[in-house]
Amino acid sequence: MCFDHDSRPPIVPDPSGMRDAQGVQLEAADGNRFAAYEALAAHPTGAGVVILPDVRGLRTYYRELAERFAERGVDAIAIDYFGRTGGIGDRGPDFEYMPHAAATTYAGLAADIHAAARRLRQDSSIDRLYTTGFCFGGRLAFLTAGMADLDLAGVIGFYGWPTGQARNDTPAPADVASSFTCPVLGIFGGADEGISADAVATFERALTEAGIEHCLTTYDGAPHSFFDRKAAEFADASDRAWAETLGFMGVAR
Repeated sequence: MCFDHDSRPPIVPDPSGMRDAQGVQLEAADGNRFAAYEALAAHPTGAGVVILPDVRGLRTYYRELAERFAERGVDAIAIDYFGRTGGIGDRGPDFEYMPHAAATTYAGLAADIHAAARRLRQDSSIDRLYTTGFCFGGRLAFLTAGMADLDLAGVIGFYGWPTGQARNDTPAPADVASSFTCPVLGIFGGADEGISADAVATFERALTEAGIEHCLTTYDGAPHSFFDRKAAEFADASDRAWAETLGFMGVAR
């Protein structure tokens, strides 16, 4: 399952590290207008990240995650997926996301990610850009490693499906690893009932065969969507995953 509506990132806030945060509206190359949330660092490290939410779209969890990144010196922007079919509005607990998720396309999602990357590069002084995503967005984050024109320094996928069919026309990351052009960090839960150890192993083989620098970490006993303040029993795994993410980006905790 994806994060609940009341889930929050398991990261201690440090408001002194953030310069500004605001909701913004972006326009993709195909004319789609969609919502995003931008958070800028008070003490930039040169790193920036485009955050790709789970299947429910832009919600409070991802706005707060953008702020937590900014507080650690990483300029961040989190995007919504449903501008084309759901307009620009709040993705509250009653939002029926499944029909909108099924209506997304790989081309449309790629266009929106490019728009977010342009916005972040325009409004901050980043010298290396990453993507990170969760579940639906984790798979998508892996796939951005093959979008060479984004000029990414790396991608980070939290429990993104690396094999099999998706709700839309996105390919399986393991099937297109030969197109990847940047390092990959994959974070998985050992007790994830949806993503098997075999699926992770298949992805690892594909990355190795493609010669892509990568690290796929599986946290024993952790379920899907363990990176959640409410999941106190997995606090240690969450803490280590956050440290691993920042380390991958070359940012100190």
